[in-house]
Amino acid sequence: MLNPFPITNPQLMWMLLGERLEQGYFLYQDIIDDNGPLSAGFFTLMDLLFGRSLLAYEVVGRLLISFQILYWNSMLIKFKAFDINTYLPAIIMAALFHFSFDMLSLSPALLGSTFLILALGQLFSQTVLQKDTSEATLLLGIYAGLATGFQPNYILFLPYMIFTGIAISSFSFRQLMLSLVGYFLPILLITVFYFWNDGLEEAIQIWPLTFLSEKYEYQSLIDWLILGIFPLSLAVVGYFIATVMRGSTINQQKQRQLILIWLVFSAAEYFIIKKQAAYQLVILIPGLTYLINQFFLNIKKEIIAKIAFYLLVVGLPVAGIWYWQQKITDSEYFVGQNESNYSGDILIMGDNLAPYLNTRIGGPFLNYRLSKLYLDQDRDLREKARLFQMLQKQLPSKVIDPNGDFETLLKQFPALESQYKKTSASVFTLIK
Repeated sequence: MLNPFPITNPQLMWMLLGERLEQGYFLYQDIIDDNGPLSAGFFTLMDLLFGRSLLAYEVVGRLLISFQILYWNSMLIKFKAFDINTYLPAIIMAALFHFSFDMLSLSPALLGSTFLILALGQLFSQTVLQKDTSEATLLLGIYAGLATGFQPNYILFLPYMIFTGIAISSFSFRQLMLSLVGYFLPILLITVFYFWNDGLEEAIQIWPLTFLSEKYEYQSLIDWLILGIFPLSLAVVGYFIATVMRGSTINQQKQRQLILIWLVFSAAEYFIIKKQAAYQLVILIPGLTYLINQFFLNIKKEIIAKIAFYLLVVGLPVAGIWYWQQKITDSEYFVGQNESNYSGDILIMGDNLAPYLNTRIGGPFLNYRLSKLYLDQDRDLREKARLFQMLQKQLPSKVIDPNGDFETLLKQFPALESQYKKTSASVFTLIK
């Protein structure tokens, strides 16, 4: 309720997506965006219940975070990840979520990571000796598949699941096949959904482009490193202490290996994300929580432990709020002031989304950089006809075209060009 930060460009895009889909349109088929289909469905539900309420996104995000914290702490206790049962991981995890304000709000990354944590919990169950794992391996695959449906970048955890299942959890061929069947089951159901709605061809065409479009570099690695160097240092020291300076059970060794490989795959996600912002880092939090907890449980000097604890639990949230507030004025991450007086349905063929604050999106091109890649593709006559039908189905009253993309598009379709007139240097108006 006291969030001092304005709405961000990704948040506005998620609200616009939910708003548009709630009107009866479909992702990929009618709206070009890089969110997962399950996230799109969730944002549609959010729009139906709350509209464009930033407070609702904050509250739902914190509910998901609370679930993740409680679940992960219970898994660490249940499978005896540490020699003593403690709620310290919950406190550490809550502090890490305050690394950045946008990690606390609803996002596709947070939705997907909720299911990935469930999958990680099933992997931890495999470290318990003499345990029947048929149900766990199936659930492992289903949770990982659902996470990919929410956040396509999480497809990286398919090879993680296969590698750790074979190398660490000693999956049999039957268990491996069971986990793969579970993984592809949600993907198959999503495919069937698009097939029933005559959008499978568009989904197959657009979904791979989400990994090839130009990246939105909202925040730099330096920004992340400035705030993240302290918790990363605690994690490195915690890993060193747990590995070198004290003994562990076989199960704890396997769990530590799972976490280390988890962090490697989580870091690798950086190379495929297309919106470079801190909310994408939520996937690192379970692994860092585990390693930082090792630091606090095994550090010998009490004064060092107390100082590190208060710096993490109090210092990190305070530093995060202060640091990101300094970035508001000169950052492209936040939606700027709306200086236009547009009304009705409009379409913006650019990165400045401010005019959408008081209007609705009126066309298919929500994610501009993905849309630009899509429009630049070579097309045969059949594909041109499909694109024309997509445009004709949802004609915006005005198109803001600062880069000339819509003007180039109109030249390809004379029938569409006759429906618009250029009213200013970068604005096209629908002829009624």
